[in-house]
Amino acid sequence: MNVQVIFSIFFIVFAAIMVGAGVYSKKWVSDTSDYILAGREVSLLINIMGVAAIGFAGTTVSLAPGYSILYGIKGSLIWGIIYSALGLIFYGLVFSKFIRINGAQTLPEYLEMRYSGKVRNVVAAGTIIGLCGILANNIMSVVGIVSGFVGWPQGVVLAIVFAIILIFTYISGLWAATITDFFQVSVGIIAIPLFLTMAIQKYGGIDFLQSSWGGANVFTEGITGGSMGITSFKYPSALTFVLLFGAALVWGNNYYWMKIASCRSEKVAKKSFAIAGVLLIVVFMIPLAFIGAYAGAVTPESFTLGGGTSLPTAAYGVFASLFPPIVSSFFIIGSVAASISTASTAAIGASSTATRDIYQRMINPKADAKTTLKASKIIMLLVGILTWALCYFPGGPTYLFAFANAWLVPPAVLLCFGAVWPKFNSNGALWGVLAGMISMAVLTLTELLGIFTVGKWTHLAIVGFAVTVIVGLLANGSKSSKYYAQSDWKVKANEGKREKVTLDKIDIQVLELIRNGHIYMADITDALGVDSKTSNMSIEKLDRGGYIERAGLIGSKFYEFYVTEKANQVLSALVGKEAEMNREGLNSTYVGLLKIAKEAPQNVNKYVKDQQWKSLKVSSVTSHLTRQGYILEKGLFKRKIYVTQKGIEAVKKYS
Repeated sequence: MNVQVIFSIFFIVFAAIMVGAGVYSKKWVSDTSDYILAGREVSLLINIMGVAAIGFAGTTVSLAPGYSILYGIKGSLIWGIIYSALGLIFYGLVFSKFIRINGAQTLPEYLEMRYSGKVRNVVAAGTIIGLCGILANNIMSVVGIVSGFVGWPQGVVLAIVFAIILIFTYISGLWAATITDFFQVSVGIIAIPLFLTMAIQKYGGIDFLQSSWGGANVFTEGITGGSMGITSFKYPSALTFVLLFGAALVWGNNYYWMKIASCRSEKVAKKSFAIAGVLLIVVFMIPLAFIGAYAGAVTPESFTLGGGTSLPTAAYGVFASLFPPIVSSFFIIGSVAASISTASTAAIGASSTATRDIYQRMINPKADAKTTLKASKIIMLLVGILTWALCYFPGGPTYLFAFANAWLVPPAVLLCFGAVWPKFNSNGALWGVLAGMISMAVLTLTELLGIFTVGKWTHLAIVGFAVTVIVGLLANGSKSSKYYAQSDWKVKANEGKREKVTLDKIDIQVLELIRNGHIYMADITDALGVDSKTSNMSIEKLDRGGYIERAGLIGSKFYEFYVTEKANQVLSALVGKEAEMNREGLNSTYVGLLKIAKEAPQNVNKYVKDQQWKSLKVSSVTSHLTRQGYILEKGLFKRKIYVTQKGIEAVKKYS
């Protein structure tokens, strides 16, 4: 069989598995939170594979080998390690607890909590456009690889890839993407190391690379002597990589936020990002850098730098074609899996923002769960249409990535300022993000039209970062900050001024949850089943009134709360066993869940249904009970509850 037939068989099997994953996981989707957040049930191993799947993208398969040809192995590793370490590992270690416990399902939703609804609206619109651009970029990467490998028309490949992504994500949303990520990374873990191993066996080791590198140093120089800059303001350099593949692509990106928000706990999120970053470096970035070096050493004449027709970013496919058809087809399927995994996550990221931050807030805020879920799927199709149009963006993938990036740098700045600087206010955030987005969008357009090329001096990311920060700081000074940033405000209620406030029904519910031990914003928002705007307004009122105290004013402590003595004035008194349970973070329904999980675990789902708990309410309860030490949450995909000795003792004591 020739390569086209073999690859077609691989591709059909791959597509069937992708669609099958969507069909299989459909039973797990009962509402929008399941569709866009997998009910906050994602386990450690699954999130490791999911985060690694995003990193092992079509962009990675193109850039990592391409940079080796252009700048040597060192240049490729600079890019790969900056993305994996400063992007993923740093993001997970620093932001995982902050993101997971503040409860916001999307990055724009958090920005309304911290700043204002206007900031949320602007960033939501920009996020949708930016993520559609990233989605289109990954799709065009896989289209180029497949078309170049088997000679299929690009339009046909584009339609097939689009159909695969939209079908399985339309059916089950993030659950489908989560399952397919697991499969896709499993393919990559085999394909990439095998590719490098066979290259070494066929051509030799470092000595071969060095002797075939045209007199240059294979580690520090490309095949024509080019080297990677470190502090240069021009792309590519280590400095621009920090902003592009650290700040913009990760910190300001909604689908990385969702990967943390969907985890069962902040510990799962933190560990998964750290392990995924290491996995990417060891299994993907290092081997792909050497694969690019072999491509440049074996066939330098194939690339434009050596007089050929292929761009350095096509190195993976060019080199794969030198191996037997069945092997090379498997290698290419590995790259297809890389592109589709990231593309599907980008699609979920864009559609979740459109659903949560626009549809549920501005178009149909009174929509029930069934209506919103239906709307989510329609929005997914609309995202597909916008992305299809962006696939024909003038200038190709290079300009497309710059265009997408223009919308992601400013949100990264707002996230960092919001987490550590209480005095940064909504005015600074709004004008900073607007100025940053508009300036980069305009510069992208002027470069595309040949009017002005900013790339001759610096990269768009640096311009966007500088404009966002400078304008944000200037605008910040023209308006007073929120109450907690005022000089006369103290975290402790008895040390600073408090206001007279009138509490409503939701405020009392929030106070009762905190008194019961639900001290994190995520648990409160999930238990109430509301948008973070609602729960945040209640928390701020209770804080201003002196009914609660925050654990601190920066980082995750800002979203950790404790009731004060004043709360007892408005809460109903608890006596006897009820009071004792409350002091231990329990109530009668929680004890009931523990009893069922201990004695008849097969009936847990029935108990949850009888209590009319939606998926995020379940997450609120199980997260709380896990932190209190009453249960352990296990299970590869769906959550399984195991009662600890402490939980068994609670059942004996209270049931």
